[in-house]
Amino acid sequence: MCDENGCVPAPNFTALLTDEGQQLLDELRHYDPSQELATATRLRREHPAELVSAALGQARLRQRAVAKFGTEDAYRMYFTPHGVEQATRASVAAYRARRFAAHGVRRVADLCCGIGGDAIALARAGVSVLAVDRDPLTCEVVRANAAALGLSELVEVRCADVTEVDTSGYDAVFVDPARRGGRGRIFDPEAYSPPLSWAVGAARKAPFAALKIAPGVPHEAVPEEAEAEWISDGGDVKEAVLWFGTEPGARRATLLPGGASLTGRGLPDPAVRPVGRYLYEPDGAVIRAHLVAEVAEELGGGLVDETIAYVTADELRATPYAAAYEITDVLPFNLKKLKAVVRERGIGVAVIKKRGSAVEPEELRKKLKLGGPNSCVIVLTRVAGAPAMLLGQPAGA
Repeated sequence: MCDENGCVPAPNFTALLTDEGQQLLDELRHYDPSQELATATRLRREHPAELVSAALGQARLRQRAVAKFGTEDAYRMYFTPHGVEQATRASVAAYRARRFAAHGVRRVADLCCGIGGDAIALARAGVSVLAVDRDPLTCEVVRANAAALGLSELVEVRCADVTEVDTSGYDAVFVDPARRGGRGRIFDPEAYSPPLSWAVGAARKAPFAALKIAPGVPHEAVPEEAEAEWISDGGDVKEAVLWFGTEPGARRATLLPGGASLTGRGLPDPAVRPVGRYLYEPDGAVIRAHLVAEVAEELGGGLVDETIAYVTADELRATPYAAAYEITDVLPFNLKKLKAVVRERGIGVAVIKKRGSAVEPEELRKKLKLGGPNSCVIVLTRVAGAPAMLLGQPAGA
């Protein structure tokens, strides 16, 4: 709970910050979850049961957090179950922090800060951060993380309702509304906590702002004065960000870790054309940002179907925005024919992709009974409205 003296931390978490708690966490750095019962029994001979349970829980969370924060940071930081789930991947947070810093931002109000992933990235970029969350335990976790990473001087933590925080003295606002509830992900932006409309209002009051939202946000929900950026990392779409104070109306796809960024130019939908020698699969951020037309123009290609985000072209061109495949066969979809082809060619390894097809790749894999020394890529899609299967190889393989 919170009072005039601040937030009262959860006792078990506070115990982890003691010398005894730190010793336990060090011992559990490489623990095997499958041996948790034996480990807990052993540790409880020398430490309080509550502290052992808290340390084991934190060890499990740190193992999960490695995927987002890397080994070095994950094993120095502290987490909550919800915080690990909601936290921004470190590479994405660092990219966003660089954008803040590049616009001359020196003081940011980080609203709905969670366990502090974005606050840490901003502080590492030299930005002073007010990190706000209404959950007392989460606030204590943010303080502990800032201290563990040597960033306490740049990160002020406040336990409060973000809707009641005065941000007028800050260069910028960053809002990351909660997008998960008791039943899982929340898809309606007005059901976020706080709602997207409140976050937009807070952004409009600031000289510069960014709102982190789900990548599936409808384009019509994006305010006219905002730049919308979809970000992928390692090929996986991670989030969308609404920027205020940059390029009103712009649509952008940014691909990490390389940092390639494609901005929309308002091009019409590409024409549909016959499948050429190469098939290009645009990155998910490109598709979410509705920038397939920009990629098609860059590649000198067209669509295989007016409703499918596959681009085809006759020549191979390098692009960071799409994966390229050299197509050897374009066939109407027919399971019997496909089984015969993979058997004749000795296909033992197949990467099966689908877009616009009702066939499930894993079910198809079972039916193909793959075997042999060769490999191929099988694309299940529609070509000019008809179900089709394309066979090929990664370009340059």
